[in-house]
Amino acid sequence: MEHDLDLRLVRYFTVVAEHRHFGRAAESLRIAQPSLSRQIRRLEECVGARLLDRTPRGTELTEAGTAFLPLATALLSDAKAAAARARSVAEPRIITIGFTAGISVTPAVSALRRRHPHAEVRTTFLAWHEPREALLEHRVDAAVARLPFATDRLQVTVLYDEPRVLLVPLDHCLAGKEMVTLDDIVNEPIPRHHNEEWDAFWRIDPRPDGRRAPEGPLAESIEDKLELVAGGQAVGILPAGAAATYIREDVTTVPLDGVEPCHVVLATRAKDRGELVSAFGVAARGHLRR
Repeated sequence: MEHDLDLRLVRYFTVVAEHRHFGRAAESLRIAQPSLSRQIRRLEECVGARLLDRTPRGTELTEAGTAFLPLATALLSDAKAAAARARSVAEPRIITIGFTAGISVTPAVSALRRRHPHAEVRTTFLAWHEPREALLEHRVDAAVARLPFATDRLQVTVLYDEPRVLLVPLDHCLAGKEMVTLDDIVNEPIPRHHNEEWDAFWRIDPRPDGRRAPEGPLAESIEDKLELVAGGQAVGILPAGAAATYIREDVTTVPLDGVEPCHVVLATRAKDRGELVSAFGVAARGHLRR
C-alpha cells in the first residue's frame, strides 16, 4: 500500500541521522524525545522499513536508512527550491542579488533600481563556496562571484578579470617587492582548500612547469588564510579585490606576475528568463566591467 511521505517526518529523520542520537536531535528540533521517537516510527511505517537502530553508543543508520538518507536530503532540498521558485513567480517584482568578498555590485544595483523603481532589489553576501548552491536553491536570482565553481545548470558571463596577489607577513623577504613570480615562491607553502578545484586554482597546483605546489595548512576561509600568513606558516594567494577588503596591518600584498587572473562573473540559473534577471544582466555588463 503506497503512502505519501510527510516532509516534516523526513526532516526529523535527517536530523537524527546527522546527530546519531535521539536526545541531541530532539534538542536541536526543540521537541520532546518521546515525540521524536513516535514520529520516526510513523515514518518507518510509511516507508515500510526500519531506518534507525538504537545502540549503546547512540543511534546508527540501518542499511535501509543509509539508502534513504541521500534521497531524503535531496527531497527536502527540492521541496525548498520548489517553494522558493513559486514565490519568485508569484512575486516577479522582487530580485535578490548575491555577491562574494571584495566585489561591489552597487553600481549595477543602483542602475537596476533607477530602471525599475517599483521593483524590490535585494542584495546578500555569499561565502566563496555558495554562489551555485544559492542560485539552484533560489536563495538568490543572480550572483556576481569569482570562478572557479561548478557552472552546470547555470548561465555564466565573464564581467572582468582581476589580478591575483601574493600575501606575505611584513617581515617576509618578499615584502615590499614591486612584483614577484612563481619562481620566487617555489618552496613557499600555500594554504590548502577542501575544494579540489579551488585548491588547484589558488595554490596554482601544478605549476606551469609541472612541479607540485608545496602544501601548507588547511584554510577554510580568507580569515584563516590571513592568520596563517600573519603567523609565518605560509604565504597566500588572493584576488586583489578580496585582499584589499580583508588586508590586516601585519600582512602585505605583492603583485603576482605571470599567472592567470581570476574571472569575476555574473551567474544566473540557465533557464531563468525573468524580466528583472535580464535587466540586472544588462546593468552588470554595463556597470561592473573594468
